[in-house]
Amino acid sequence: MIQKPNRKEARVRRHRRIRSIVSGTSDRPRLCVYRSNKHIYAQVIDDTKAHTLVAASTLDKELQGKVGKPWTKEGAASVGVLLAERAKALGVNAVVFDRGGNIYHGRIAAVAEAARQAGLSF
Repeated sequence: MIQKPNRKEARVRRHRRIRSIVSGTSDRPRLCVYRSNKHIYAQVIDDTKAHTLVAASTLDKELQGKVGKPWTKEGAASVGVLLAERAKALGVNAVVFDRGGNIYHGRIAAVAEAARQAGLSF
């Protein structure tokens, strides 16, 4: 009998399937989002060089005190804005979005929308 994968295994399978298609280049790096229960992390990665260009999370010193509850959509949006500012400072204007196997909803969507409003295009 085939056993149904649990939620984490299903997310990892979706992420592997997405990563077979989505890849970041030096022209359009990959914006990767990871969501834990309490925090959210985002990175802009150049996959050709295997190098992280910029990163932001709810644990950053710049967001401490500004973000009330880091597990809310407002906390995720502040991560998106901070990441976009850091990426634009490096000259990155266009990225490819990698939702990490999560559904494009809630905190994942908040990071994406905030990054778009801050000037990143994807």
